[in-house]
Amino acid sequence: MNILLPAIEIETAPKPEFAVIWLHGLGADGSDFAPAIPFLRLPADLAVRFIFPHAQEIRVTCNGGYIMPAWYDIIEANGIEREVDEVGIVSSRSDIRRLIDRENQRGIPCGNIVLAGFSQGGAMAYTVGLTHPQPLAGVVALSAYIPAPSLLTGAECEPSRATPLFAGHGAEDDIVPLALGAQARDVLHARGYDLSWHLYPMDHTVSEDELADVGAWLAERFRRTA
Repeated sequence: MNILLPAIEIETAPKPEFAVIWLHGLGADGSDFAPAIPFLRLPADLAVRFIFPHAQEIRVTCNGGYIMPAWYDIIEANGIEREVDEVGIVSSRSDIRRLIDRENQRGIPCGNIVLAGFSQGGAMAYTVGLTHPQPLAGVVALSAYIPAPSLLTGAECEPSRATPLFAGHGAEDDIVPLALGAQARDVLHARGYDLSWHLYPMDHTVSEDELADVGAWLAERFRRTA
């Protein structure tokens, strides 16, 4: 069924020209990052629509089978090893693509859309942004990793080769270890992607410094597309 995910929407000014679709982490929901907008310190003249969707609730095997908001099931997490449900990833990718399509219908082209996410949401941002049929303005992946490398190969990835990427990670992250985030960084650099890597003295969270860096990066992306 082609039903849009429910989402919180916040516009920084009337008639937005740009959009940021921000994906939450495992067990959270769209309200998790809505309060982060002021910390981005975006220029006042940038009219941006922020969309914070809520993932569907599913059983998460590695969390004792509890039902919670999740973009896909994580069957096992052991250090930097992850066993994930690729079918669930593909299903959520379709859900997120419908949100991108809806922004296109509202007058915002893919070149003015950034896909952002934290943790499992960042994993989806990588997966969706780097396999979208049209290049996006950018992808922001915070404390994230590549959950299914097999989905990031082949001709489907070619349109995204020019999509710029921002990756931020905590040096003390014990949920998504730094080595896992660095592994994604190295893979993407090796494949020629334009990835800006940022390391912060924190655990599995975000900081004001990181959000300020994300905001500066977003402003630069949007200025270029404008």
